[in-house]
Amino acid sequence: MTMSDTVRPLLGWPFLPLPDEEGVIGWPGLEQSVRDSIRILLSTRPGEQLMRPDFGAGLDRLLHEPNVLATRRQIRDLVQNAITRWERRVLLDRVEVWEVDNEPNHVRVEIAYRLARTGAPGAMNVTLQLDGR
Repeated sequence: MTMSDTVRPLLGWPFLPLPDEEGVIGWPGLEQSVRDSIRILLSTRPGEQLMRPDFGAGLDRLLHEPNVLATRRQIRDLVQNAITRWERRVLLDRVEVWEVDNEPNHVRVEIAYRLARTGAPGAMNVTLQLDGR
């Protein structure tokens, strides 16, 4: 059997392993593991992780930019590139970045994907605050 023939489990190590009331550490399912991974990916600056200096979306570079179309496109591109590169368990369907009503310094990032192994759809939203004027 070669490495390509091996099947990876549908489980992942919990990013914050906390025991339940009986002292047992639960394993997240594939869906939760992917969501946790994407959230960590988006909140990590390249250079923060040891041994993987390119890991992270680098969204922090845009947090002081104005909430204009060009900034929202840059956010979209950073998110798409990071997920495509680092989260191979998903097939990215779309990433959209929108203004938030009545919050001129906030943007909402909508991510739609399918799990590569099962084809099950997934989606998540992240809100970012931009400090630029």
